[in-house]
Amino acid sequence: MIRTDLLIIGAGPVGLFTVFEAGLMKMRCHLIDALPQAGGQLKEIYPKKPIYDIPGFPSVLAGDLVDNLMEQAAPFKPGFTLGERAESIEETPEGKFLVRTQQGTLHEAAAVIIAGGLGSFEPRRPQIENLSRLENKGIHYIVKEPEAFLDGPLVISGGGDSALDWAIYFAQHSTHPIHLIHRSESFRAHKDSVSQAQDLAASGRIQLHTHAEVKAVSGETTLEEVSIHSKEGDPIQVKTPYWLPLFGLSPKLGPIADWDLALEKNAIVVDHTLDFQTSRAGIYAVGDVNQYPGKLKLILCGFHEATLAVQSAYKRVFPDKRFNMKYTTVQGVQGFEEKESVVA
Repeated sequence: MIRTDLLIIGAGPVGLFTVFEAGLMKMRCHLIDALPQAGGQLKEIYPKKPIYDIPGFPSVLAGDLVDNLMEQAAPFKPGFTLGERAESIEETPEGKFLVRTQQGTLHEAAAVIIAGGLGSFEPRRPQIENLSRLENKGIHYIVKEPEAFLDGPLVISGGGDSALDWAIYFAQHSTHPIHLIHRSESFRAHKDSVSQAQDLAASGRIQLHTHAEVKAVSGETTLEEVSIHSKEGDPIQVKTPYWLPLFGLSPKLGPIADWDLALEKNAIVVDHTLDFQTSRAGIYAVGDVNQYPGKLKLILCGFHEATLAVQSAYKRVFPDKRFNMKYTTVQGVQGFEEKESVVA
């Protein structure tokens, strides 16, 4: 059992900023996220994409914004349960919430803030026969431990930041052939990444296949070979123990849709006039996951929503206390000395 004051579901930018706002009010936080690292889609899908509507930053890369938010939250020592999806929620007789992940990890908190962005992310799978049989047996949609892919030839499919970033990484760290496959000659990734990948292809470190895609895979118990089909020429058979189809992640509200919350347009309805509380008292929703009249799906709006939700959650976490808000320019930022979450 992981016990905390405030449980945040979603470790994207809004969830991370929620930690900072809660920390200023001396509430301890723990975050749950289905992705293996904090940062949400900013870190997972387009870490090198510039963002232009963050106050004070004319332009900031998505990955850098996440790093800054992590640094901002660090003094308050949040706990993390990563790579696990929040599955169920129930309320105790004492009015606290128990949230269990699909792996069985149990969390207890006095209040819950759902900052799940567009929901839990599931990989976009290519339509290939027998694909599921080799998933996690050579076919992987997320790179958790890069070192695990350095002992053989590697095939990567995709034209976005994630595909190119990993192709560049493995071309620089692996001694084996790296194949990058894209259905077009035009990449969606950051210009610097495209330039690096093309330079590595020119030098022979990346074998680039454009106007091509993997159409078949084979292997007995693990992946052994992929078949690359292009618009011109015969199919190419590439022996490889690893294929990374990095076509992005598809957001789904997931099990949260079964938490007895009022929903509209696949989003959680909240009280936007007060504190962004859902139809269940003590459960809040901030960021892209919520819905209310005039809603704008912008990160900066999520920051505002999180600030007000935390003010309301404080009254539930500490019903006998009164918080006197002071500007950070006056009170500073006083972090916690010990780790946030308590395991019992």
